[in-house]
Amino acid sequence: MSFSELGLDPLLLKSVLASGYENATPVQQQAIPAALTGRDLLVSSHTGSGKTAAFMLPSIQRLLVESTSKSMGPRVLVLTPTRELAQQVEKAAITYGSEVRRFRTACLVGGSPYGLQLKRLSQPVDVVVATPGRLIDHLERGKIDFSRLEVLVLDEADRMLDMGFVDDIKAIAARCPKERQTLLFSATLDGVVGNLARELTRDAQRIEIAAEAKQEAKIEQRLLFADNMDHKNRLLDALLRGVEMTQAIVFASTKRSTEEISDLLAESGFASDALHGDMQQGQRNRALQRLREGRTRVLVATDVAARGLDIAGISHVINFDLPRQAEDYVHRIGRTGRAGRTGIAVSFAGMREVGLVRNIERYTGSRIEVHTMPGLEPSQKPTAGRPAAAGRPRSNASPRGGFGDKRSEPRSYGDRPPRGDSRDNRDRGYRADARPSGDRPARSDAPPRGNRADGAPHGPFGGAPRAAYGDRQPRNEGYRGADAQAAPKAEVNGNSVEYWEKREREAKAKAAAPRSYGDRGNSARPGQPRSGGNENRGGGNRVGVRGRFKD
Repeated sequence: MSFSELGLDPLLLKSVLASGYENATPVQQQAIPAALTGRDLLVSSHTGSGKTAAFMLPSIQRLLVESTSKSMGPRVLVLTPTRELAQQVEKAAITYGSEVRRFRTACLVGGSPYGLQLKRLSQPVDVVVATPGRLIDHLERGKIDFSRLEVLVLDEADRMLDMGFVDDIKAIAARCPKERQTLLFSATLDGVVGNLARELTRDAQRIEIAAEAKQEAKIEQRLLFADNMDHKNRLLDALLRGVEMTQAIVFASTKRSTEEISDLLAESGFASDALHGDMQQGQRNRALQRLREGRTRVLVATDVAARGLDIAGISHVINFDLPRQAEDYVHRIGRTGRAGRTGIAVSFAGMREVGLVRNIERYTGSRIEVHTMPGLEPSQKPTAGRPAAAGRPRSNASPRGGFGDKRSEPRSYGDRPPRGDSRDNRDRGYRADARPSGDRPARSDAPPRGNRADGAPHGPFGGAPRAAYGDRQPRNEGYRGADAQAAPKAEVNGNSVEYWEKREREAKAKAAAPRSYGDRGNSARPGQPRSGGNENRGGGNRVGVRGRFKD
């Protein structure tokens, strides 16, 4: 079906034909006539199916009728997930509206200076293409007015929700007039996207376009297994040096990886650039412009380049890191084989990433053929399960039972009888048949312990009787055993004159001798003679400071 049969204005038909398009795609054949009626639309279509013209052509045709509102705000608002897609949509809008008088557009994306965007918004604008984050900034600053907005377009709605823009989208829709037309385009209309569609649309018409099989056949998909990161780098170098490679996009999983891979390729002599979300918009624009002009041969990018990037010279798409979502794989490889051309999509997979490959194959419905490169074959075999645990190898002599299976034979340790032979495994008390420990006799055979009260010989733990105290070596001269008999003491007459004279001589001799703490226990204080019963206290002289406090 040609565009002339879709009910478009002659001015728009002239712009479309000047762009080189003659026949409408399936999504354009169904969406354009339905959008011209003013109804809300929910459109599900695959990437590269011509969705931009499907919502932009009927939206621009509404601009041919003058608005009754006198504000300078936009009449058509298009929300996109990425900056590159926003720029592509604005470029298409300028192309399709080239024949419309005083047609103005504005692109509001992050990474671009506010000054230029504010200058565009200071004049009446017809179409605004924006990313949700930057548009929220302008709304909070009060720099944009939606009083005359007529059409709200959500392009790649599923991708915006995956990027976490659901709250921003709802906030933007709340600022828009209720009497508006909402056009939602997404790869799927189920799940969270369906919930958002029911909230933002009214009596919407649902249009679903199946993917064309012939487009899948024009992209040759290959799978290369790599042992490690060094193996991946050598495979990438070999692919980029192939004669069939013209330009390539290498997809990495992180922003840091894009920089590292790009620097590594530049050191190897390749004209490479990096593209990721942390770059300023000017840097991203220059990287894409160099790629379009052919000055860059390899572009290393994250998933920000997976959608909305249409460059005819891309012959190879290389997934250096596999995407975690199977849908992202379809968008990645869709950057090659554009407009009826052929392309090659090569994916590197680790030995433990077979599960990701299987998810992609189930999503696409086709098997990815495994290839190898001469001299760079992998040394390992891919596995879908977890590797065997390190340590003692598992024996294959007998089958391994499950968790609920009991052992066919009782398990024993050394000479100990199995626990199952005991009378009661739950008996924690004493058992007469318990095994002996070493050469020690069982408790029942041990000799009885003695009793201190009956005077029987006994040892400390029921063994041999303990030696008597009298047979031991005395610790000092003043100590005498319990069985030793005390020597008879000489009879002393305490009433005799000789005894007291002797005591007086001893007292004078001690007083004349130098005094020390060790002798204090038996020495008399000056002026206070010791009493007669103190000379035998303790059995001799006391030693140490302790005796000082006991006197």
